Amino acid sequence: MTGKTDAHGKRIVGIGSALIDVLAQVSQDFLNDISDVKGGMTLVESAFIDDVISRLPVKPDIVPGGSACNTIIGIGRLGGNGSFVGQCGEDDFGALFEQGLLNSGVKPQLFKSKTPTGRVVSLITPDAQRSMFTYLGASAEMNPALITEQCFAGASVVMMEGYLLFNQELMMAALNGAKKAGARIALDLASFTVVEQSLDFLKENVLESIDILIANEDEAKAFTGFSDEAKALDTLAAHADIAVLKVGARGSYISHHGETVRVDPVKGNAPVDTTGAGDLWAAGFLYGLTQGYSMEKCGALASSCGYEVCQVTGASIPDDGWRRIKTRLV
Repeated sequence: MTGKTDAHGKRIVGIGSALIDVLAQVSQDFLNDISDVKGGMTLVESAFIDDVISRLPVKPDIVPGGSACNTIIGIGRLGGNGSFVGQCGEDDFGALFEQGLLNSGVKPQLFKSKTPTGRVVSLITPDAQRSMFTYLGASAEMNPALITEQCFAGASVVMMEGYLLFNQELMMAALNGAKKAGARIALDLASFTVVEQSLDFLKENVLESIDILIANEDEAKAFTGFSDEAKALDTLAAHADIAVLKVGARGSYISHHGETVRVDPVKGNAPVDTTGAGDLWAAGFLYGLTQGYSMEKCGALASSCGYEVCQVTGASIPDDGWRRIKTRLV
């Protein structure tokens, strides 16, 4: 495991793809016409994105996105000390992305490129499931040589999105920089498709550096081979000091020092859209961890953040949602 900073250090740095989310509610038939894959994330070309947008039956919502970015914005909205490392284009979408970070109290560490800013079309079907189609754009050009210890200076935790596994050189540079900075390293497995396509690299080169491993049911099954929750959690826990298994509407489990904490879901309305649910869960959990909260309280805060983001379209919790989250902490 990596060397650790002071347990009371509160800075959290995220690294990942700087993307703009294009979100739309669509029918199952519309999704079927686009792709035979439901859920997860599929890498596509820019022309595919443009075609899907041109065919949308409704005007989409357009907001800053990307897995690690969503998490760090959530940390900023909770009042935490967050920073985001990524690369975007020198275009209007890039400016929108940077302003979104600043508006949420997050410090941008953005490299710029002549290539357009990456985009993700998230299609949300009536069952509230989202299927993501991603054009990485400028984010795919981030130079590993630029990702050094200085990017993570003063960080207690470095949050890495699982999508970095698609760029092995960049992932290794980020791991090395974070370790030299003395930070704990958190990895969210991001998507079962990412795990399936990167499993050997993940096991052979990445896991030995991970302190906090976060997965949902599909990702955990792809990684461990187990559908059984207890076996999946035990396998995850064998690779990290803290292991998280999220089980959707049934809550989540946290394994730490050989003990398992069951986290109940927040009871309330049915979800509108699950976009960002895992990202905001991680925001609440990591914020609580750096604040010195118990595992139970970290999980409760994470669950609250995950619930609130599912009450809206997209990964941006509105002000009244953040007020409810903070009220639940009292």
